[in-house]
Amino acid sequence: MTSATKPAAGGGTNPWLIAVVVALAAFMEVLDTTIANVALPYVAGGLGVSEDEASWVVTTYLVSNAVALTASSFLAQRLGRRTFFLICLALFTASSVLCGFAWSLQSLLLFRILQGLGGGGMVPVAQSILADTFPAEKRGQGFALFGMAVVVAPVVGPTLGGWLSDNISWHWCFLINGPVGLLAMVLIALLLSESPAAAAARRRLNKRFDLIGFVLVATFLGALEIMLDRGLEDVWFGSTFIVKVAIVCFAAFVAMIPWELSRRDPVVDMRMLATPQFGACFLVMLATGAILLATTQFLPLLVQQQFGYTATWAGLVLSPGGVVTMVMMFVVGRLSGMVQPKYLIAAGAVISALSMYDLTNVYGDLDFWFFAHSRMLLGVGLPLIFIPIIAASYDGIPPGKTDQASALINVARNTGGSIGVSLVSNVLAHREQFHQSRLVENVIPSSPQYQETVQQVTKFFIAQGSSLVQAQQQATKWIGQQLATQASFLAYMDAFWVLMLISLAAVPLALSLRKSKLGQGPQAAH
Repeated sequence: MTSATKPAAGGGTNPWLIAVVVALAAFMEVLDTTIANVALPYVAGGLGVSEDEASWVVTTYLVSNAVALTASSFLAQRLGRRTFFLICLALFTASSVLCGFAWSLQSLLLFRILQGLGGGGMVPVAQSILADTFPAEKRGQGFALFGMAVVVAPVVGPTLGGWLSDNISWHWCFLINGPVGLLAMVLIALLLSESPAAAAARRRLNKRFDLIGFVLVATFLGALEIMLDRGLEDVWFGSTFIVKVAIVCFAAFVAMIPWELSRRDPVVDMRMLATPQFGACFLVMLATGAILLATTQFLPLLVQQQFGYTATWAGLVLSPGGVVTMVMMFVVGRLSGMVQPKYLIAAGAVISALSMYDLTNVYGDLDFWFFAHSRMLLGVGLPLIFIPIIAASYDGIPPGKTDQASALINVARNTGGSIGVSLVSNVLAHREQFHQSRLVENVIPSSPQYQETVQQVTKFFIAQGSSLVQAQQQATKWIGQQLATQASFLAYMDAFWVLMLISLAAVPLALSLRKSKLGQGPQAAH
């Protein structure tokens, strides 16, 4: 990258200091995509609303986050990365504190929208800053720190949110961002600087904002997020609301493609998605986001519902995997300078698929370490995908498109996460009904096997002190509970099979990537 186009960097500042600060900000933003999920019952109780109404706390954040991602590339170029990053961080921090002091659901939703708008611009700009702060041979290690923040944050979110809600108050799920955000703002202001050449290049930038394109893309992504997040609760197309949202989503998508392709300076360069290299990276990041968010949300749910884990222990199931992820991020950061990204990504996808296959063997007698082990295996696989896919996505991208590439890759991660959560939710709901109906067909009251089971269970409850009538009722209820439990296990097996297939689908995409020049970083940095 020439000096005329080089964006804000740290000047003489140690790049690792910059990496730590921007990774801290990215960690804080990604954390907020999951930390509020477990606090929803507390939010509903505290504000006197239903849990269904409270779930809009998550939806509004995701929608506004997607909208902000769309405009982040243009605004970073127009204002400068340092200025734009500080504005986003200030908005995110202030709105987080306001969320903590919200006095009604309406005020909380308004502040969550502002929080999502601030957060949406932070992660792609942090990624761009790292790409230009580190020398080419160290860029993989810089992305490792960034990747650790983005991958570990969704794991920490449910555990931290549950602990704060249980022991202090749900308000602190948001208030905790206040001091952390202020610290990050001070450090960013001190450490980051914009070179005179970059400031002059920004002033010479003759690029108009594609307002119509922005409205179309934001409408498409926002409507898609609402559909994915609310679809199951609102019975999908059985709901007039979801039908209307789907029509808006489809219309925006149809109008968006020709409009963006015909613009000289589109808000989203669709041509990048059409290239084999970046298009494959985009799809792999979609799959990665789906696996990361879906497993992070549903594995704790599984152990809480079927194994009686507390919220704290459900979070601890994810913790060993988080430790492995942190270690692997730095290992992969070094490997990325020695091994082709395509092979690292393919290996990571296979390992992630093995982790999902491991979870298809779920049954009632499993212990803590079975789930921790599968999560640790995923903790090995995801970093092998995450860091190389970021590096590969910049390969061949012109210097002026770096911010756009960062925004699109983060759109893929966010949207993939929403798709993964929605997909698994629907698989669990529909397959549990299917398995339960199949199992009920085999429960025949007149059969000898059923009668023998009822007699044995009745004797057990009589031995516990129940009368004959009570014991018979308890036996029938116990059989019904066992049937429901088995149907749930079978549904989770199906869900993990689906996630395994998504992981494997990333392998041919990874192998289709071209070979990069090792140790020189993405071409966009030259």
